[in-house]
Amino acid sequence: MVSAGDFRNGITIEMEGGIYQVIEFQHVKPGKGAAFVRTKLKNIKNGGVVEKSFRPTEKFENAHIERKDMQYLYSDGGMYNFMDAETFDQIALSESQIGDTLKFVKENETVKILSHNNEVFAIEPPLFVELEVTETEPGVKGDTATGATKPATVETGANVLVPLFVNQGDIIQIDTRSGEYMKRV
Repeated sequence: MVSAGDFRNGITIEMEGGIYQVIEFQHVKPGKGAAFVRTKLKNIKNGGVVEKSFRPTEKFENAHIERKDMQYLYSDGGMYNFMDAETFDQIALSESQIGDTLKFVKENETVKILSHNNEVFAIEPPLFVELEVTETEPGVKGDTATGATKPATVETGANVLVPLFVNQGDIIQIDTRSGEYMKRV
């Protein structure tokens, strides 16, 4: 159990049947009346953010989030298959559970599977991935305005904006959080 007075950024709690992560908190002591804790909470299952105020003595159950490294094996129809590298246990997740988190992840790469009470709710891909550009138009000489970009398709099928000097067959590094081109490898 954790009380609202002990909130810190990043802790996860169970509240009103959901699991929330504290994004921001502020202890407020008004001149008149009792102190309270103003928080910004993120529902980690659906991503919604709510603002709530609590008395410092209110208690909440700690929500233990399990992060497990698993290897992405392959997709089969609408199912995505993962394997635990230590126990070799395999799980299959549906497209609705995955969303678009795997658009930059190749087969056999390691991802983090996030679960609560053995219920998977999110997948964290690696922060940076290196992928081959499979399709892009050649850059036009002289078309070099500052920061000019062109669309490119990488080997996983995702589209990325890349600088004009990147050609088909180049290996590029992509930030999976924003989907932005980082550098040519």
